[in-house]
Amino acid sequence: MDASVAIIGGGISGLSTAYYLSQAGVPSALIESRPRLGGVIQSEHAAGCVIEGGPDSFISIKPAAMDLIRELGLADEVIGSNDHLRVTYVWRRGRLVPLPDGLQLMVPTKLMPLLTTRLLGWGTKLRMGMELFHPPGRRVEDTSVADFVTAHYGAEAVDYLAEPLLSGIYGGSPSALSISSVLPRFVELESKYGSLTKGVLTELKANKAQARKLPLFRTLKSGLGQLVETLAARIDGAAAVVHERAQAVERTGGGFRIRFADGSMECAQLVLACEAHNAAKLAAPLDARLAELLASVPYSSSMTVALAFPDTAFPKPLAGFGFLVPQRERRRLVACTSVGIKFSHRAPAGTTLFRCFLGGMDGAGVLSESDDAIVQAVLDELHEIVGFTAQPSLTRIFRWPRSMAQYTVGHARRLAEIEARAAAIPGLQLAGNAYTGIGIPDCIRMGKLAAGSIAKATCPV
Repeated sequence: MDASVAIIGGGISGLSTAYYLSQAGVPSALIESRPRLGGVIQSEHAAGCVIEGGPDSFISIKPAAMDLIRELGLADEVIGSNDHLRVTYVWRRGRLVPLPDGLQLMVPTKLMPLLTTRLLGWGTKLRMGMELFHPPGRRVEDTSVADFVTAHYGAEAVDYLAEPLLSGIYGGSPSALSISSVLPRFVELESKYGSLTKGVLTELKANKAQARKLPLFRTLKSGLGQLVETLAARIDGAAAVVHERAQAVERTGGGFRIRFADGSMECAQLVLACEAHNAAKLAAPLDARLAELLASVPYSSSMTVALAFPDTAFPKPLAGFGFLVPQRERRRLVACTSVGIKFSHRAPAGTTLFRCFLGGMDGAGVLSESDDAIVQAVLDELHEIVGFTAQPSLTRIFRWPRSMAQYTVGHARRLAEIEARAAAIPGLQLAGNAYTGIGIPDCIRMGKLAAGSIAKATCPV
């Protein structure tokens, strides 16, 4: 079967590309090696619980996800995070310590919570106060998140603020991640104000009315899998779904030939919407340097473990969204979310549902361990950290090998060359979390942009 457009990768980036192509009247073939669509988005329902195997939500301030959800007629299914209950704890020296109120990532915006927190020592508190006098200046070279935060707030702020917060998002190390690619807003604030605290306070004052309206996170009541299912239904008839592994891509006179284990497909336009390390193998015959650049994007591996318990298992009611475990204190757990507190409609009355996170750049080995060993290790840490002894009534484990791209120092330079080389191959588009954003809204946005470029080339009028 041939197609005018082939999309390799059936995650949210590829699905979004196929959907927006269908809206433009352009048929496509969506190629996915796994037996299901959705990539890391996977929702299950068990014992009255909504269990998210991958991401559980998307950030509200980026509009692409909500725009798509509205188009699909799912706006009534959207729920926001319970921000009035939002407290996040950090495990330090055998106790859970709440992040100071008013913290914007690692940037403090309130004085008293900073002065009274037990998370940071007095030397760091003093340095964070003095940061208000940090001079403005534009950075010429990219630097790591760790170096950037250390220059503003000190090493302890890296260890107990930046590292645990970013590990929960990227599964990577602040010493490797690029400040200009991961937190470009902070680079802009430094250039304009010098002090990050001063810059964030100025922004908060300007955006105060809007900030009150939006919850920090949004999701779908019955799980993000509903987004995948709805997209799959909407592209039915406009996109042919092919569950095979693309093994190679080569140029033809009219476009591209995709080879499978048994057969091939030709297309005029090609979208590589898979992980960069998989795209690299496919792009090698098209441009060896492009393949080299794609292969150089590091990826972290992760695992989520869902555990349900009766509320009666806990000596006192739980509070807050969950906790983070810094690298300095870490054994296996990276983070844990109390699902029913963060979002309503996630667990039935009388049930506590935890979502635990393991893995990361330095913890990929955990994915090869048995389910029993993993559950026991997680339980041992939960019993110690949360303070209870019960066994779970439900467990689910989801493994995600090499799934989260790492924007390491120099990523912007690498990305510029990737984009230039891809643009030099007529008919080729790239989409996915390896380029200009790792979240669901970013992947949807890139899928829409790829579809728009193809629709413009296919139907220039």
